[in-house]
Amino acid sequence: MHIKDVLATVNEEFQAVDKLIHEQLESRVPLVEKIAEYIVSSGGKRIRPLLVLLTAKSFGRADADAVKLATVIEFLHTATLLHDDVVDTSDMRRGNPTANARWGNAPSVLVGDFLYSRAFEMMVELASIPVMQILSNATCVIAEGEVLQLTNVKNPDTTEAQYMDVIHGKTAMLFEASTHSAASLLGLNDQDRLAFKEYGKELGMAFQLVDDVLDYEGNAEEMGKNVGDDLAEGKPTLPLIHAMANASEADSQLIRQAIRKGGLDSMDDVLRIVHACGSIEYTRQQAQACRDRAQAHLAHLPQSAAKDALMALATIAVERTT
Repeated sequence: MHIKDVLATVNEEFQAVDKLIHEQLESRVPLVEKIAEYIVSSGGKRIRPLLVLLTAKSFGRADADAVKLATVIEFLHTATLLHDDVVDTSDMRRGNPTANARWGNAPSVLVGDFLYSRAFEMMVELASIPVMQILSNATCVIAEGEVLQLTNVKNPDTTEAQYMDVIHGKTAMLFEASTHSAASLLGLNDQDRLAFKEYGKELGMAFQLVDDVLDYEGNAEEMGKNVGDDLAEGKPTLPLIHAMANASEADSQLIRQAIRKGGLDSMDDVLRIVHACGSIEYTRQQAQACRDRAQAHLAHLPQSAAKDALMALATIAVERTT
């Protein structure tokens, strides 16, 4: 199953989400609307709202409330992107200039705040305390994950366990919240709510681990961002952490110095060491293990096209090249 087949499973509902997104972007301040439209229309995969719709569809209940929840999730995600790009001083995302590169940091942060606020307005309209609990907690965990990542920048002593904690917060948490909130909105039993929660978490972890791999062997034009960005920013991602633990003392010290310094002056040497230590393959294997766990969590569900799509999505996440 390809991604287009996954999307076809909820095509009608996905179109409804797109319509609601643009309706909810309306603002009396033209610049708010302009920046918000720019970022949400910049070619993202919209995996997180897709997860909401597929979760609901797997129980035959992808109704107007599910569409609204999917829109809430997309707004939360878009707000984090606007803020992240400012924090990371990024100038390219999805092959386009970032909002902060075009309009500056202050408008980008404030439009991110607008999107968070609009998301919570829609969340209140859903009138589900469990959903509000899940998503309010998720926004806190995501913020903590971003701060934790910031404290680890240029720190070569970051451990694998600490890094997994970072990526759970900054990436996997919103995947987890997407499936968990959808399952709660449907009023599913405890077993099924937990199954969807854990599926989302493992899928998100797999997604980020593959991003780590692509930062060292991806294609900048296909990815829509610069290859080597993580190293340039001094971020100790899993390929580097694994390589430092398995390389010779001299090579380990070279990577440590590259992380402390940031930039791409040592990129060729770092790539040589990372490949020689099997660190790319190790990271892929961790992503594959996350995929396997994600799929196992949904194995007990009744057969449906939506279940097939969720299972396929986990495989697509680890096999992607962008």
